[in-house]
Parts: sequence; C-alpha cells; structure tokens
Amino acid sequence: MGATMARLTPISGFPEWLPWQRMIEQRLVDRLRAAFERHGFSPLETRAVEPLDQLLRKGETSKEVYVLRRLQAEPGEEIADDALGLHFDLTVPFARFVLENAGRLQFPFRRYQIQKVWRGERPAAGRYREFCQADIDIVDRETLPAHYEAELPLVLGDALGSLPIPPVGIRANNRKLCEGFYLGLGLDDPAVVLQAVDKLDKIGPQRVAELLAETAQAGEAQIKACLALAGISTGDDSFVPAVRQLGVEHPLLDEGLAELAAVVATAREHAPGLLVADMKIARGLDYYTGTVYEAQLRGFESAGAVCAGGRYDNLATSGTDRYPGIGLSIGVTRILGLLFGAGALALSRQVPTCVFVALPAESDRPAANRIAAALRRRDIPTEVSASPAKYGKQIKVAARRGIPFVWFPGVDGAPDEVKDIRSGEQLVADPECWGPPDDDRYPVVTATTGES
Repeated sequence: MGATMARLTPISGFPEWLPWQRMIEQRLVDRLRAAFERHGFSPLETRAVEPLDQLLRKGETSKEVYVLRRLQAEPGEEIADDALGLHFDLTVPFARFVLENAGRLQFPFRRYQIQKVWRGERPAAGRYREFCQADIDIVDRETLPAHYEAELPLVLGDALGSLPIPPVGIRANNRKLCEGFYLGLGLDDPAVVLQAVDKLDKIGPQRVAELLAETAQAGEAQIKACLALAGISTGDDSFVPAVRQLGVEHPLLDEGLAELAAVVATAREHAPGLLVADMKIARGLDYYTGTVYEAQLRGFESAGAVCAGGRYDNLATSGTDRYPGIGLSIGVTRILGLLFGAGALALSRQVPTCVFVALPAESDRPAANRIAAALRRRDIPTEVSASPAKYGKQIKVAARRGIPFVWFPGVDGAPDEVKDIRSGEQLVADPECWGPPDDDRYPVVTATTGES
C-alpha cells in the first residue's frame, strides 16, 4: 500500500481566496486603480523587504516585523546591521522611495500603491498576517498645502463608492487640535494621552480614564475634559463651538480647529454624508501631525476601521531635505474578508468564460479552435469543450460552471449557432461579428444579502 498524504492544515492569517473570490478581488482592485488614476495618482510598487532600521522608524514594535534570512544563515547573520524585514505597511517603503528618488520625481508627487504586506500579529476576525492594501499619498517638498487634507477623503469616497459594497463612513480629527487641547489642559505629553484615547472604542471610557491617570498622570478634571473632547462628533462645523465651550485655550488647538473645519466643509460640499468630525479618532502612531482619518463600512462598524491614515510632516526626511505628506490606506483584504464572511458579495458566474464552444467530434477541434480564436480577438472570453459528447451533456458542463453561451459549430455546410442556455434562445451567429450583452462579457460583481 502506498503512503497517504497527511491532512493539510491551513495557516491562520494567510488567506487564500477561491477562484471566484479572487476574481472579485481583482475587479475591486481594478475599480480602485481606475478611481485613483481619475484623481491623478500614478502607480508605484516597492520591494517587499526593507532594512529593519527603516521599518522601525514608524513606531511599530519589532514583534510585528517578519525578519528575512537564509535557511543556512551563518551564526549572527540574522541580526546583522543590514538585516531585512518584510514591510508591514506601504507608507514606510514609500517614504524611503521618495528620499531615494527625489531628484527624478515631480512634486507634488501623487502615488497609489496596491500590494501585499505582512504583519506578525495574532490572527483574528478581520486581522491577517498577509494582506493586500491600497494606498494613496501626496508628498511635496518642504511644505504641503492644507487643502490636500480636504481632498483625500473625496478620493476615498469616489474609490470605494464605485464598488458594490456597503457605503463607507469617514471619521476625521486633527492631531494639532488634540495635542493643543491636551497642552492647554497642562498635560505635557500629548502622545501618551493620544495613545490612551485611541483605545476608547476598544476598552471604554472607564479604562481609558484609568490609563490617563496611570500613564499621563492626569488629574480628575483633566480626565473629564479629555473624555468630553472625545465625545464630540458632528457632521458640520458645529464641533468648533462645542470644543470652545470646554474652555481650553492653546494656539495649536486654534490651528487644528481651523484645519478640520476646512476638511468638513469641503466634504459637505462635494460628498454630503461622507465625513464627520469625530474627536475620539486619535490614531496612536506618533508620526501623524495634522488631519487623521478612519473609515468604516456602514453595517460593519463593530469590525472597526477598514481604511485609515493622515498627515505626516516628518516621516520622509534626510538631512535638511523634508517631504511632508498625507496618505490613506485601504484594507482590501480586510474589506473582502468581512463581506465574504457575511455572504455580501456575489459573482454572476464562477469562471471568466463567456462562450463554451461545443465539439461535435474530435475531428472538428481545429474548426472549434478557429471559432474560439475569432471570439477572443474580439475580447470575448471563450473556451473549447475538453472532449466531444452529446450536446445535452456539453450544455450541462457549461451550465454547472455558469457559462451563459454555448456555441455550436456548423456541420456539413450548416451555419454556426449560439445558444443562451439561461433563456433557451438560439440564433444563427458569425464569430466575426456576434457579441454578448455587455453584462455577460465578463463576470459581474454584485452586492447581496444573507449569510454564506
């Protein structure tokens, strides 16, 4: 008896979509790419690895970085100064790319990047160790006008609004607003306060209050004011007087209020309902310096953010050269995982094929191949039957795979015919001029309801 293969166990956190799910992913990525290019963003792909000292610039802990080394590495080689790690986001590689290529780029530089990233964290629902992100960023030399902070949410709304997914809601805040408020309260380490407030949705106000007392040495009145600020959320500029009513004064707070008000006003004019100002959005990473964003899918708010980002002024610097930027990152795999899990996306068929060319006999394969070639030249996905059989059996093969049309080659001088096997309609057809309806040429992604 031959040896039997042990049952293979999937590796958690490394999703592998089925072919129909992969087709949905590709179509969503195509839509994102088209939307980004409509807004003038150019494509970029960076290498998968970065030096460890570069990867850790963003404030992430080393436990999240996958280190790259040879299986037969020499002793000590894996911790050499030039050790490499897989990138865990696309912002750090982008900042490095800008610094290395600044002399060949036109500024302001607008780029989009759709790539896999790797993050060594514990897998959970909606959290992966290998996943696809779609990023957009705008960087400039020395200074970056604030109007870009109002533009990026509109790009995100356009990109995600073009997809058959639930509407996205963006929540925005401003780091200057928060930091100025905390400084005005007399809290000298705003970063520590931000990190505590950033956990508000996860651990609740009571635990955040305890953290503020423990880590920021905040008093009762200061904690009360921090939580009061975090409770302000409006879809218009009424957040400005609401913050003012808390009685805190600081020049940085004034700057942040003005910048966030401009972001909200622009969003209200061009995409009503897309964005709200939410004072509890903090984004714990310390490199953000202006507007910050988080976006959720409506109906999936409990799953957390599917997109996040903000302004950074100091991430891409080298000597006296400085390239401030602003960016947003869309969790493509995260969105798909949520929607696949809820049975919220469907594909009109599970294969790309639009036309299945039937085979009367094996001797007719050359003629069938010519028909398929003619259809493919006209951008109609086509395949030829694997073997001849009764037409009824070949139609069943096509039907099982969701292929809408079966082509019957003419025999003994008879014309070719094509059949829509859904309606039963059958017509005389010429492969040089026949075409399917637009919705049938390629599989169509649709939103659906119900559990999978």
